[in-house]
Amino acid sequence: MTSLRSKVLCQAERICNHLPVFLNTFLVFSITGEVSYLVLVEAPLEAEQQKSEWSGWWKAVHLLSQYFMLANICWNALLFVKTNPSIKGVFLGGDGLGQGWRYCYTCETHTPPRCSHCFDCKVCVLRRDHHCVFFGQCVGFRNYRYFLSCLLFMWSGLLYAVVMNAEVFMVILKEGVTLHSILLLLVPWIMLVSGQVSARAFAFAFIADTCVVGFLLVSAFFFFHLILLCRGQTTREWYSSRRPYSLGLLGNLRHTLGLRWHLCWLCPLIPSPMPGDGIHFQVTGSLEPTR
Repeated sequence: MTSLRSKVLCQAERICNHLPVFLNTFLVFSITGEVSYLVLVEAPLEAEQQKSEWSGWWKAVHLLSQYFMLANICWNALLFVKTNPSIKGVFLGGDGLGQGWRYCYTCETHTPPRCSHCFDCKVCVLRRDHHCVFFGQCVGFRNYRYFLSCLLFMWSGLLYAVVMNAEVFMVILKEGVTLHSILLLLVPWIMLVSGQVSARAFAFAFIADTCVVGFLLVSAFFFFHLILLCRGQTTREWYSSRRPYSLGLLGNLRHTLGLRWHLCWLCPLIPSPMPGDGIHFQVTGSLEPTR
């Protein structure tokens, strides 16, 4: 009985860990499908424009742009999940232990500076930034490039989707700022259950709301990590106001995104070798927290 119960709990935990990944995947493809429908069917609205050559080029450019962003989001997310940021398979020995090294009693090994244990991943992670709930994996030294690139294209894709869905908000508010239009914008599922809107209107309102909320959340994450990137910090170091590893703007970009930092964001397949090993870091400031 105890064995069955533990198996059920382990299976439930595994499902809960992967649920955010499935939900994010569903939302990304739903938003892409809805925006593609807007481009192909709903816009441009003028009959003369729909038959013109300009309209065909307009649709082709929009479709290429959004599927370029979708491909980058999916590919960066896949490489992020497949790239192991932990100390597994890494030789941590060498010239001896230096300043900042600690002993992890869970992994039963000494760990280098900027490395910490993740209780979700159950392993120590090199240059650990944080555990990403949406991908179910830690952000560390080896996969930070893919994480940041994924955030960049998610941000640009959601901005694009918000602009494309502006027409949806205009149609909803065409009747004026009434209780019906406000409820349709804020809680469209209630309007659907009550039978006051069609399934088509609900789908458009729901995805448009998701685009706005998602854009605000991703904007907060993306610009926060841009600040960390420029300051040469991890999230854990931000909390303690330490900047002992900052090498200047160009140095921080190079040591975080790789030697081809100026090109690697265009495509995850562009190789960008990391100049460090995730174990040894050049110290440029005090290791003691200022607060």
